[in-house]
Amino acid sequence: MIVSENTLTSRAPARPPVAPERTHEEDVQQYRWIILLGLITAAIMEVLDTTIVNVALPQMAGNLGATNQEIGWVATGYILSNVVVLPMTAFLAARFGRKRYLAFSIILFITASFFCGTSHSLIELVGWRVIQGAGGAALLSTAQATIRQIFPQEQQGIVQAVFIMGIIVAPTLGPTLGGWITDNYTWNWCFFINVPIGIVAVFLVTSFLHDAPGSRRIQQVDWLGIGLLAVGLASLQYVLEEGQSNDWFADALILKLAILSAVCLATMLWWQLTPRNKHPVVDFRVLKNRELAASIFLFVALGFGLYGGVFIFPLFTQNILLFTPTETGLALLPGGLATAVSAIICGRLLNGARPLVDPRVLIYIGVCLFCWSMWALGHMTTASGQADTLVPLLFRGLGLGFLFAPINQVAYGNLPPAQAQQASGLINLARQLGGSFGIAVLGTYVASHVAFHRATLVQHIVPGNPLFDERLHALTGFMSSRGYPPVAANQAALNLIDLTVNRQAATMAYDDAFMLILVSFVVVAPAILVLRKPKPRAGAAIDAH
Repeated sequence: MIVSENTLTSRAPARPPVAPERTHEEDVQQYRWIILLGLITAAIMEVLDTTIVNVALPQMAGNLGATNQEIGWVATGYILSNVVVLPMTAFLAARFGRKRYLAFSIILFITASFFCGTSHSLIELVGWRVIQGAGGAALLSTAQATIRQIFPQEQQGIVQAVFIMGIIVAPTLGPTLGGWITDNYTWNWCFFINVPIGIVAVFLVTSFLHDAPGSRRIQQVDWLGIGLLAVGLASLQYVLEEGQSNDWFADALILKLAILSAVCLATMLWWQLTPRNKHPVVDFRVLKNRELAASIFLFVALGFGLYGGVFIFPLFTQNILLFTPTETGLALLPGGLATAVSAIICGRLLNGARPLVDPRVLIYIGVCLFCWSMWALGHMTTASGQADTLVPLLFRGLGLGFLFAPINQVAYGNLPPAQAQQASGLINLARQLGGSFGIAVLGTYVASHVAFHRATLVQHIVPGNPLFDERLHALTGFMSSRGYPPVAANQAALNLIDLTVNRQAATMAYDDAFMLILVSFVVVAPAILVLRKPKPRAGAAIDAH
């Protein structure tokens, strides 16, 4: 029997249709919100760790037999390595691949966190903190750059607002959480808490984030640039961290390191820009974009005000207003929540291909709110209480939300996605260095102004001044009523007056410090005029390289 070819074909079992392979862009579109969750988790872990540890430092010092100055290296060591690695994150991501570098950084961070918690000596703890800081650098800069690359331009407003909300609210919650952990457990758990959070972040990043196919990796390494950068920034950070306690340039080591830092950073800048360097570790050419350059300038001031303010506020409230650490943390909490609210508002206003509001308008609103809060904090008295700090801190929190999200939107708005990683490293470095300058400058400023105001006040504490004589007579009578002999009562009254003068001088010095933060914002405000409105983009390429 002859069977036709068509008959055989018709009787053959039908093959299931082959599903077309998913493209990288389709994977990114489907999983980018899950990737965002992993990136935010990692970033919150890094930012939270910088503040949660500060509350536990006294307990660490007692357990490890360290002085207050020695235990400070637990914070200093972290910041030193973090600052050095931050500007190199773009190079490292390009050298090893974004997914591999980010996953390695998270694993390095949680591994160092575990060994920080198991440390039995100060040297061991500081060593692991240095490693932890190196791993933490990518958790902000690479994460933020990845968000710029996997989300289209019209969604950047709300996405960046959600990301920034996490990294601003986390340090506000840090002191409260750190105090609770320290009071109910031990300081070790301030580090152990990172392990489960980091495991979740590693799973999400490694499972859903992938490098774009065909992306090229840097083969040559700029060893000279890395060396100059590491020595220059490490020396600068040491000067900023230790300068105040060592009387700045009166100390030989501080002076030598300051000179070394200036020489290394100047040489590094020349080497990175010279045409002979084909693969610079830091591509400063991105600063030709004037929006990015102006935004970095603004972020230095933001770091100065944010970290500097967080540094002096607890000192003022606990030393002068006699708040407990828990009360100080609770006082900062509403401001952190206000930042979350204003960041979401900005995200909604800036979302879409054509934002509803010019981001520059929101930046001006943020500057005004922040300046008013500094003005109010700069007029506190020794009689101020928690209620007096509530409204200024709320306005401060609102102002920060109106600053971070819009400045980020403008900084990246006219920048090619391929340059997002380099820009993110420089932005985060600017914020971190601004914070280091803020802590160093404001610490020295307060100390010098306490002496200045005390010298001014004691000029009026002389016999013959009716107010002084009346006060001394009243206090002497009070001490006599408590059983003090006449001479001892008079001396005790003078001691009380001296304490009152010192407290008043310190209050005036902290007021001056808050006003200095206000002045710094007013000085940098003209940089907003340099910014241009981001160009509308109907469909920005996803994960451009």
